[in-house]
Amino acid sequence: KTARCATIEILEAGHPVPDERSVSAANKILSLAAKVREWESRGEHCLVIMLVSGGGSALLCAPLPGITLQEKALTTQLLLGSGATIQEMNAVRKHLSAVKGGKLAQAFAPAEILSLVLSDVIGDDLDAIASGPTVPDNSTWQMVHSILAARNIMEQLPASVRNAVQNGAAGKIPETPKLLGPNSKNSVFNNTKTVLIGNNMLALRSARQKAEALGYKTFLLTSRLTGEAREMARLFSALASDVAEYGIPLARPACLIAGGETTVTLRGTGLGGRNQEMALAVLTLLDEKKPGHRDAVFLSAGTDGNDGPTDAAGAFASMELKMVAEQRGLSALEYLQNNDSYHFFEQIDGLLKTGPSGTNVCDMQILIVP
Repeated sequence: KTARCATIEILEAGHPVPDERSVSAANKILSLAAKVREWESRGEHCLVIMLVSGGGSALLCAPLPGITLQEKALTTQLLLGSGATIQEMNAVRKHLSAVKGGKLAQAFAPAEILSLVLSDVIGDDLDAIASGPTVPDNSTWQMVHSILAARNIMEQLPASVRNAVQNGAAGKIPETPKLLGPNSKNSVFNNTKTVLIGNNMLALRSARQKAEALGYKTFLLTSRLTGEAREMARLFSALASDVAEYGIPLARPACLIAGGETTVTLRGTGLGGRNQEMALAVLTLLDEKKPGHRDAVFLSAGTDGNDGPTDAAGAFASMELKMVAEQRGLSALEYLQNNDSYHFFEQIDGLLKTGPSGTNVCDMQILIVP
């Protein structure tokens, strides 16, 4: 259902790659900021309440002058396919933006700002969530240059982006707003306050509570799962066997829960997301001869209901699904090598489609060994 608000305008935009709607949304907010500054100049004190969540990096897009939306979108796609962490991606995004990295707070200054934040970042780094539009930025142009070079995508970037990064690293483009200290009279953050109202751990604890209500012994592994999605699959494959054979870290019926945000380094041309990729990798490792694998069920999903550029939140893995794939002549390994997890699971009814959840607090992995 579409939400209807009497006084709040709802703007939809592209994610994880920004689109024209993303630019339109940013322009509207910047226009509002201009009005707020005008009101402040007339002595009318303003309180600006900002609701910030994961996804804001794409949903709110205002490229630096000289950089087009298409060039910013291509840069985002290159970062997504390079295996860059969210912190690395957002360091780049902040420096190529007119609203991120504290610049939105700068646009509204000197108004009072209260930011209520939902975290989709491991460790809840406020300057990384939605690329930190209202908090001081700890990254630098030099760091951006190093990230792009380390990810081997510098030469693939549009010329305008590459030039901006090189000029920024040389000190020719101003840095993002930094924290100048509590007594600094010219800090744009003197009148800002940020409150974290939700994160991945909150979601994991809710999942644990539900699993316990269903009669499972539960174990919350971590809220900081990182690394290549297909490599993390080995962890869950091993855990299924340890639970069945040794009762470690707990006995059956067991439900192991984890969360975080993994990465995918694109090697193929298929369609999918990090959660579907992890589930597919788990499926390739399932072996009915190994303890626990015959009955184990695994799910990896995004809490926002969208995994990568797909309409699925994630996917399931089980021996039952593996046998269905084999009966239909589908090679899980071949699909994995082509990063084509979506089309694989689509053919065996293994996708989880929840629709947009309205929130975003990283990913969740659930392993059940009954």
